[in-house]
Parts: sequence; structure tokens; C-alpha cells
Amino acid sequence: MAPLKPWQSTDIHDGTVTNSITLPLWLVLIGGAFVLWVLLDRLLLPSARWFFRRRVNIVIDELNERLDLRLPAFKLTRRRVLIDRLTYDPRVMAAVDEYCQKEGVPNEVAVEKVERYAREIVPGFNAYIYFRLGSWLSKSLAQLLYRVRLGYADEESLGRVDPNASVIFVMNHRSNMDYILVSYLALNRVALSYAVGEWARIWPVQQLIRAMGAFFVRRNSGNPLYRRVLARYVQMATEGGVVQAIFPEGRLSMDGRFCEPKIGLLKYILEGFDPEGERDLVFIPVAVNYDRVIEDRTLLLASDPHAEKKSRLFTVRTSLGFIFHNFWLMARGGWYRFGYAAANFGAPISMREYMRTNRINSLNGDKKTGIANLQLLANDLMAAVGQVMPVLPVSLVAYVFAERPGRAFSDLELKARVQNLIGQLEDQGAHVYIPRSDRDYAVTVGLRMLTLRHLVLEEGSLYRAAPEEDQLLNYYANALTHFIPLG
Repeated sequence: MAPLKPWQSTDIHDGTVTNSITLPLWLVLIGGAFVLWVLLDRLLLPSARWFFRRRVNIVIDELNERLDLRLPAFKLTRRRVLIDRLTYDPRVMAAVDEYCQKEGVPNEVAVEKVERYAREIVPGFNAYIYFRLGSWLSKSLAQLLYRVRLGYADEESLGRVDPNASVIFVMNHRSNMDYILVSYLALNRVALSYAVGEWARIWPVQQLIRAMGAFFVRRNSGNPLYRRVLARYVQMATEGGVVQAIFPEGRLSMDGRFCEPKIGLLKYILEGFDPEGERDLVFIPVAVNYDRVIEDRTLLLASDPHAEKKSRLFTVRTSLGFIFHNFWLMARGGWYRFGYAAANFGAPISMREYMRTNRINSLNGDKKTGIANLQLLANDLMAAVGQVMPVLPVSLVAYVFAERPGRAFSDLELKARVQNLIGQLEDQGAHVYIPRSDRDYAVTVGLRMLTLRHLVLEEGSLYRAAPEEDQLLNYYANALTHFIPLG
């Protein structure tokens, strides 16, 4: 009889000798897990994938019937495929060769670095999440915080946009709510793709933002290899017809005025543009404004070079305190929404027409001339955004106090001055939002917001700007200074 193995044993029953095998528990658990995984992989997961893919396809078919601009194939391509296409793109590979020669590193190392950049940048758009979960979140949050209004849209011009054109929404950047507000207001028109800074690369925000079709950008990165990967993704998305939204200012406005536009993303977008090509490039100016910008005090503090720099812990504690304070006011019934939030959509600007009008033959020729042409375009786009800036009640009332600091106004004087200001703005072509079509009510709601925040003090029958809040009043007044300068 052969000797027994460690996992074998012998039993004798009614004179019959039988061998049995005993396995350790850990091996049984591993085997069971493997069998379970095979069942999931071969039976359950394909069924689940089919179910969810079917649901997504139904949503996509419904959306393509409803949206002004259909979802392009590029946007619906699997993320892994896009990452591979970007990693092994010929122009990226040329940048890899240059990087290897300059840095003296093996090709494999550089390609691995490029793939890491691609995974960081490329979104994973999910139509179901964008138009079901995302739409619900953006609508709920926007309407919870503000009275949301679509102030103005050049419907006739927007309706003439070529469906085959690459469309870029060009926006001013007033608040981090801009992403949510414009996505909500444009929900029945397009699915927008934003460039989002590194601040959002935290779990689970990162995953949600990627599923919403946004791509991440390292601000002010001087790494030429990273910049080439980013540039090629932006160009591929533009050529693929993805509707993008960009902020030429590159950052939030610190004082309420427009910032000097930068040409970074514009340069990437236009690098591959051919005015004689099959697809036109169309810019749509979008302007946003708020009766209250949630980050206003933080932005003013950040703009002061002499202010003490606060720690991340202080920022988190302050933000949480702000949230809990407002929830407490809601529970007590003493909370008001932050006034009105509005977005206006201006007339589209065709890049073909723009180049023809300005006698620009190419944007990729001489470097100096190309940069000058790009800066001219950026300035013109921001001017178009400024022309459709929504004028809201708080900006109107704040402008009156900022224009004459220290002066006290009676209710009638304030209303008369605002009425005069509205007339001047309308003469400049501004789009003034008058709630309930009642100008007196516009002054009332603007003044109420400022007095609730103690930016304006009520002294008997007079109203006066709080002396220590002149910067914040100027911040809201500056939303109008590109129409009528203060002073």
C-alpha cells in the first residue's frame, strides 16, 4: 500500500478501506471564490452589462431626438479606447521621441508617463449619469440656492448653427457654481464637457465629474510632454464634435471684473482648425451672474497680497460652518435663497467668418503673428461675453452705493438712481433682468439681499453702505463696469 499524502486519510468501515481527502479551509475559500468569480464573469456580469448598456442606449436614442446637437460618437467611445488612441497618437509619439532624446530616458518609461497623463485627462462620459443623476443634482442644487433664470438667448442665431460644426461655449468665470448653472440651463440643448482644475481630483467627486464628461487639467503646468498630451486630447475632442465649455479667463474673478483672457486652451482648440475643412468651429458667448457669489469673501481675501494666508484646515472649517449655519437658518425658517442667478447666451461666432472678416489666413503660421491673432480672438470673445452679461438686482443696487461711497439714500432716491442706471445700461445694449417686470421690486429684492448681509445699513428711513464692506459692494458693482465705469 502506497504511503498517504498529507491531505489524504484512510477510513475502515465494515471491513472496507476507503481513502478521503482533507483540504485546508483557506484553500477551500480560495477555490470557492474562484468558482464564484467564474460564474459572475461568465453568467451574471455579461447579463448586468447588457442590461445597463441597453438602458444607456435607450437614453441616448431619446436624447438624440431631443437635443439640438446630437451626442457625437467620440463622446460615446469607451474610455479605454480613447486612452489608447491618445497615448499612441502620432503627434504624441513624436513628443515622446523628443522627450527621450532630451531627458535620456528609455522609450518605455516615456510611454508609461504619457499613458498616466492620458488616464488623468480623458473623461469616461456616461449618458445615463449625465442626463439622469447629473441633471437632477444640478437642477436641485441650483434651485435650492438661487432663483435660476435664463435671461436671454439669441434663439434665431442659435438655431442656425450647423449641426456638424464643433461648438465651444465661451464663458466668464464668476463662481464654481458656473459649471452647475450652465449645465442645467443648457440641458435640453447639449451635453457640455468642461476643463476642470486639480481641486476636483478627490474621491468620489473625481469619478462623478469624469462620468459627466469633464476632463482634468493641471493649471500652469510647464511640462512639455504633459502639455502635448493635453493639447492632443482637446484637439481630438474638438475634431470629434464634442461640445466644450471653456473659461478664457483661466480662473475665478477676484474682484468681480473680467480677467485678462488667456489663450492656452484656445490655442489647443485652434491648432488643427482648417477654415476650408469639412467642420466649422463655432463659439457661443455665455455670460453668468449672481446676486450672491458663494465664494465672494474668499476671492477678495485671495486677491489681497497683504492678507494672511489661511490653511486648508481653516478653509474646510469655514466652509462647513457656512453650510451648517445655512441649514440652521432653514430649520428655523429664517433662510432666504441667495437671490437670482442668470445666464445669457449670445449670438454664435463662426471661426470661418471671423477669419474671413479679420483677413486671417492661418493661425498656425508665424509664431508671433499667430499669438497676436489668438489674443485678438480671445479679447473679442470676452467682449462678446461681456455684452450679454445679465444685469441683476444686487449689482444694480450695489453700483449705486459704490458710485457714491458714504452717501445715504432714501428709498425714493435709491429707486430713482437705479431707474436712471437701468436706462443707461439699456442704452449700452445690456440685458437687464427685471424680476416680475417690476423695477421697484427689483430695487427691493436687491436692497433686501444687501441689508440681510449687512453690506448696507438701514438708519431710520435712510440706507448707507457699511464702511467696512466697500470692497464687497465694489465686487458686485464691478459686474457692470465694462458697460459703465465707476467714478
